[in-house]
Amino acid sequence: MHVLMASSTLNLPLLLSLILFCNFHHSSSFSLSVENPNEHIPSLPKGTFTAGFYAVGENAFCFAIWYTRPPHTIVWMANRDHPVNGKRSTLSLLETGNLVLTDANQFQVWSTNIIPTVSKQLRLHLNDTGNLVLLDDSSNLVLWQSFDFPTDTLLPNQPLRGSTNLVSSRSGTNYSSGFYKLFFDFENVLRLMYQGPRVSSVFWPYAWLQSNNFGNGNSNGRSTFNDSRVVVLDDFGAMVSSDNLTFKTTDYGAVLQRRLTLDHDGNVRVYSMKDGEIKWSVSLLFRPQPCFIHGICGPNSYCSNHPRSGRKCSCLPGHKWVDSQDWTKGCIQNFEPWCNNNTEQESRFVHLPEFDFYGYDYGFYQNHTYKECVNQCLRLCECKGFQYSFGEKDGLGSQCYLKTQLLNGHHSQGFSGVFILRLPLSHDYENPQLSGLVCGGNSGGVKVLERPYVEEKENGSVNFMLWFASGLGGIEVLCFFLVWCFLFKNNADKQAYVLAAETGFRKFSYAELKQATKGFSEEIGRGAGGTVYKGVLSDNRVVAIKRLHDVANQGESEFLAEVSIIGRLNHMNLIGMLGFCAEGKYRLLVYEYMENGSLAQNLSSNSNVLDWTTRYNIAVGTARGLAYLHEECLEWILHCDIKPQNILLDSDYQPKVADFGLSKLLNRNNMDNSTFSRIRGTRGYMAPEWVFNLPITSKVDVYSYGIVVLEMITGRSPTAGIQITQLEAESHHHERLVTWVRQKRRKGSEVGSSWVDQIVDPALGSNYNRNEIEILVTVALECVEEEKDVRPSMSHVAERLQSHEHNS
Repeated sequence: MHVLMASSTLNLPLLLSLILFCNFHHSSSFSLSVENPNEHIPSLPKGTFTAGFYAVGENAFCFAIWYTRPPHTIVWMANRDHPVNGKRSTLSLLETGNLVLTDANQFQVWSTNIIPTVSKQLRLHLNDTGNLVLLDDSSNLVLWQSFDFPTDTLLPNQPLRGSTNLVSSRSGTNYSSGFYKLFFDFENVLRLMYQGPRVSSVFWPYAWLQSNNFGNGNSNGRSTFNDSRVVVLDDFGAMVSSDNLTFKTTDYGAVLQRRLTLDHDGNVRVYSMKDGEIKWSVSLLFRPQPCFIHGICGPNSYCSNHPRSGRKCSCLPGHKWVDSQDWTKGCIQNFEPWCNNNTEQESRFVHLPEFDFYGYDYGFYQNHTYKECVNQCLRLCECKGFQYSFGEKDGLGSQCYLKTQLLNGHHSQGFSGVFILRLPLSHDYENPQLSGLVCGGNSGGVKVLERPYVEEKENGSVNFMLWFASGLGGIEVLCFFLVWCFLFKNNADKQAYVLAAETGFRKFSYAELKQATKGFSEEIGRGAGGTVYKGVLSDNRVVAIKRLHDVANQGESEFLAEVSIIGRLNHMNLIGMLGFCAEGKYRLLVYEYMENGSLAQNLSSNSNVLDWTTRYNIAVGTARGLAYLHEECLEWILHCDIKPQNILLDSDYQPKVADFGLSKLLNRNNMDNSTFSRIRGTRGYMAPEWVFNLPITSKVDVYSYGIVVLEMITGRSPTAGIQITQLEAESHHHERLVTWVRQKRRKGSEVGSSWVDQIVDPALGSNYNRNEIEILVTVALECVEEEKDVRPSMSHVAERLQSHEHNS
């Protein structure tokens, strides 16, 4: 292996560094050591960039690429969220072709993860563009390059594609991943998103803008039709995106050092620097209004921007800082909430002119006077206030937006709206002072490793004894392993018997289940990763046998460990597991058989129509089962595919949720309690988090549950367009199920007509409880909110439905 030599124009320190680096490459592999600051990779031919270990905190280093000249600005990091130790950490190019970063000579924290190659002509090369490239010289093939994996910065001519995104740093001194992301969404539009610890929201461009009116800056409007999903900044300062977004820097036309960075404050800036200068200047800004960036000041606080002092965060009256050193954590109330002491009559309302809290509206009330808005807020103990806009005459035409969360607050001079803050009557009110924490400080601090490594003085005798003991121990381990394999080769069977004793279900052989299903001849359903067959066991019990397809290469012990989790779950609204089969490549699960099939079969049946009481009980029972999975069982279980096909009905039409736990079973090596390796679920029932690649939580099941409830009420499938009226049919206007129900409900409420009669399943005739439908629709629409944090938990849903059930 070799690296290109430098030209004679290189200065002496750079040349010495390059010669040292070349000497590493004469062997079959090479490594850079964190302990030697002279070991680094200069870019060729001019040395504009340097790659090597960069200190990001006390005893914490990342492998990074930075500008060689001061101020040594970092443009790429390999292990930003997992810094390595300052002793014995190395970056190595293996003979397989993979570049590997090892922490303290023990743990692999990062790798290029390329397919191993047998080529002996590998070359690692840092270009003067800032692109670190791993090449196979024999075929001139690029095996890996840093340009394909950006962190928070794009360099000129480095593309940002739909498969990648920019993620901000946590702060100016903490380089780990922050709360902001620049990405292409499923509509092919470049967007900015705040993805905080509690809530997430897209704030650029605004979601309420139509795609053909996305004008911002000097763009001519966005387009959703180009699915190439790529944005590039060129050498002259022009940024062009595939969605027709175009920007030009203020110094456009000059060839300068440039970089586009998603900063830790959520804004995207293009920085420029002339030769000979040591300071970057901002030549392009995505968001000229810094206070309109979501999450910048945290809950219960507001942002204000002054030309001289800059942007600041302040607490609302009656609130105090959670952490005076970290503005993103926001503020908390310094009084008891009304929901705890039931003192609604003792509230007072404080006017905050020119204040706005964007998004997260609990309710929207049109043509309401100020007094009516106050009364609406007083009826809700969680109400913290409301956004109010005055009408043109006598308060008529005014609007109020009730808030149970105060997020994205800002005070802007000239803003026409007013925020009405709810405070206790006894609370001493002070006018909000436009002062507070200066945004953009050192929130988050530096990254400090908690694994200090101290190298002791070596002793030859001690080393010999250690090697001798290690060798002897290795021989003992090998002997023990051979004895273990000989005596306990059927250990998996023993584990299965222990599992059967603990959980009450047994292990079946593949031959038994094949005979029970008559050669898997009677298929009764298909689900997550498998096919379900009807079978009759040797004791004449009728069962449902699911044959899994996606875990055939999973080890038997791993499979048993996952099955044991599912087998221990016991709830009246969860399908019961009777046994399993793990034999060779076969993986099967044996469940109790449900006489009345699935909810989907019953909703589509013309001969056996589910009455309203049964449907309501199914909604309640399903909510109970999901609440148990999410909150009451010992293991963290998400379903990830709630749909009518996975809600089964027993002989008494009691619902039992099926296929729970399979998202864990089929994806056990790719879960980190927040993300999945691939999308799961069924079209029409999937939450927006899957599409936007957001963290997956229990709220995806809540969303799917809401869709199922709407389907039970209306009898309409969410996967098909809904024809609303004959007039709209003539104009080819169709709406999704959720939108259709919301429109019917809103229009019916406005004119005082019965919207329930317009949406209820015609198969029910007039045999239904109007109040129960209104309750179910309200709950379902809350469950299908686009923002996951606004949706209720399944336990909250179950409590509300059960409470209404008891009251009625």
